[in-house]
Amino acid sequence: MSTSGRISVTADNIFPIIKKFLYSDHEIFLRELISNAVDATTKLKTLASIGEFKGELGDLTISVKTDKNKKTITISDRGVGMTADEIRRYINEVAFSGAEEFVNKYKDKAGDAGIIGHFGLGFYSAFMVADKVEIFTKSWTQTDEEEGTHWECTGTPDFVMKPIEKKDRGTDIVLHISSDSTEFLEEYRIRELLKKYCRFLPVPIQFGTKEITEKDEKGKEIKKTVPDIVNNPSPAWIKKPSELTHEDYINFYRELYPLSFEEPLFYIHLNVDYPFNLTGILYFPKIKPLMEPSRNKIQLYQNQVFVTDSLEGVVPEFLTLLHGVIDSRDIPLNVSRSYLQSDANVKKISSHITKKVADKLEEMFKNSREDFEQKWNDIKIFIEYGMLSEEKFYERARKFALFPTTDGKFHTLDELRKNLLDRHIDKEGHLVLLYASDKDGQYAYIQKAKDSGYTVLFLDSPLTAHLINKLEYKQDDKLRFARVDAGPLDQLIPKKDQTKLSILSQKQKDDLRDLVAKNVDKEKFTVRVEDLSSSDEPFLITQPEFMRRMKEMNMMGGGFYGSGNLPESFDLIVNANHPVSQKILESTDSEQQKQLIQHCTELAMLQQNLLKGEALTDFVRRNIALLAK
Repeated sequence: MSTSGRISVTADNIFPIIKKFLYSDHEIFLRELISNAVDATTKLKTLASIGEFKGELGDLTISVKTDKNKKTITISDRGVGMTADEIRRYINEVAFSGAEEFVNKYKDKAGDAGIIGHFGLGFYSAFMVADKVEIFTKSWTQTDEEEGTHWECTGTPDFVMKPIEKKDRGTDIVLHISSDSTEFLEEYRIRELLKKYCRFLPVPIQFGTKEITEKDEKGKEIKKTVPDIVNNPSPAWIKKPSELTHEDYINFYRELYPLSFEEPLFYIHLNVDYPFNLTGILYFPKIKPLMEPSRNKIQLYQNQVFVTDSLEGVVPEFLTLLHGVIDSRDIPLNVSRSYLQSDANVKKISSHITKKVADKLEEMFKNSREDFEQKWNDIKIFIEYGMLSEEKFYERARKFALFPTTDGKFHTLDELRKNLLDRHIDKEGHLVLLYASDKDGQYAYIQKAKDSGYTVLFLDSPLTAHLINKLEYKQDDKLRFARVDAGPLDQLIPKKDQTKLSILSQKQKDDLRDLVAKNVDKEKFTVRVEDLSSSDEPFLITQPEFMRRMKEMNMMGGGFYGSGNLPESFDLIVNANHPVSQKILESTDSEQQKQLIQHCTELAMLQQNLLKGEALTDFVRRNIALLAK
C-alpha cells in the first residue's frame, strides 16, 4: 500500500537551507551519498563478523551510474538496506542518525566498525543538485519473499512511500538532476569527484567499465571489458608500518601525486590509537629554494573519506609544505575550515604531528648525520620555516638545525659556539658568526675572512634574514650574525685594544671625504673614510646589516615596512691608507681626481654586483679605450 506524509522537520524551509547553507560546495552530495553506501556495506560486514548476519555477503561493490537521457545519477549498494520503518525513522525524521544508533547498539561487540557518518542529514545533500530523489531499498533482515520499499520526494517536506518488488538486499538512490546542476551528468565530472572524494574509500566503487589486455593460456593477448573500480579500498596508510616496504611507500606517493617526477626524501608513518585516533603518511618533498607555493598537498580524511586538502590554519603553517595523507575518526566530517580550526581534537592532532615530525628529524640527525647533511639543502627551508613559525618546533630544531660553511662542512649552533669561541668573540663578548649568501659574488670577502683565520657560514635560504634575527633575539644578545661583505673585518668583529695605522691626518681625511662625496651619488652613497689595511681595496661598498636584513625580510614578507619601500642606500668606505686614495687627495688635476673616484667607485660597485645596464657598458668601454692607448 502506498503511503504519503510529511518529513518530520522543525521548519518547512529545511530544503532551501540544505541547498544554500548546509555545505560550502554542492559537489559534496556525491561524497555524502557514497559515504552512506559505504556505511551500509560496512554495517553488513560487521554484522557478519559477529554472527548476526549468516547469509552470503557476495559482491559488495558500490555502483555509480549516470544517464544523460533520463538526467539521473544512481548510487547502488548491497549493504544492510532499510525496512519501511527504518526509512520513516532515518529519512523522514531528519533528526535521527542511523550510523550513530548502529554504533551505540554494537559498540561492545565491534568497536566503531569504521562507520563513517550520519545517514540522516547527509542524505539530504542530494537535494542540492536534484529536483526529485528516489530510494529503492530492502533490508538484510527481510526474507526473499518480502517486499522492498520505494520512497520518493521532490524537495518539499512531502514524500510518497510504497512497497515494491525487490529481490536483493541493499539500496539504490536515484537522483533526478535539476536543470542548474546538469554538469554532474557528465562522465568526466563524476569521475573527477570520485577521484577527489572517494579514491580511498574502504569498499570498491565501480563507475562504468574499462578495457584491459590479458594473455590467454597460449600467450595470445586478448582484450577484455571489466568493471572500472575507481578507488583503492586498502591504501598504504591504513596498514601497519611493519607490513610495508620502502617501495610500498614510494608507490603510494606516486599514486597520490602521479604528476610528481621526484621521489620524496623520506616519510613518516603516523599510527596512533590513544588519546586520539590518527593514521597517515607524511612525505618530505624536495622544497624549491624560492619556496614556490605547494599548498593543498596534504589530504585530510575521516575514515578514508576525503574532507579537505586545504589545511592552512588546521595544522601549523610550516607543515603545509609536506605532502601526504592524514586520517582520523576524531576529525569531524565537515568541510568548514573554521569549524576544524576550533575543534579540540584537531588541535591535539596538530600538536602531535608537529612532535612526530621533530622526532623523525632528530632521529635522522642522530642516527645518520651524514645522510641528514646530504639532504640538508632540500629540507632546510622546511626546518627554518618551522623554527620561525612554531615555538615548540623551534626548541626541538635547535638541536639538529645545521649551519653549513663555505668549505662544505656542517655544524649545529651549539657546535659553532664550542668551536669558534676564541677567534669569533668581539670586544663586547659577542659570538659573531660571519656568513655569505653568494659564494661567487662574495668570493673576495670570503677569502679575506678565511685568510684572517675566520670561519664563514654559507646561508643562502630566502628565510635567512628572518631566522638569524630570531636566533639573535633568542640568545639574549650574546650572538650576532654579520654578512661577510657588510663591512671591513675589523668592524664586523672589533677586538679589544685594536690599534689602527693612520697615514693621513684628520684634516686630510675630511678633505678626502668631501672630495669623494662631491663626485658620487649623494642619494645612494654615504661616504666614510676609514683607516684600513693598505692591502684592502681603495674603495669598499657595504650596506648596513640592519638595512639589508630589513630589505630581505620585506622581499619575503614580515619586515617593518611595506615591501619595496626601503630606499637603496650604501656606505662607500674610502681606505685612507691605500696609495690610490692618497693619489686622489694629492692630485692637482680635478679631472684626474674625478676619473679616479669614478673608477674606484665603479670597481667597488662591480664587486657588489651593483654596476648594471648603461653604467656597466660605459665602464667596459672606458677600460677598453684605456687598453688601446
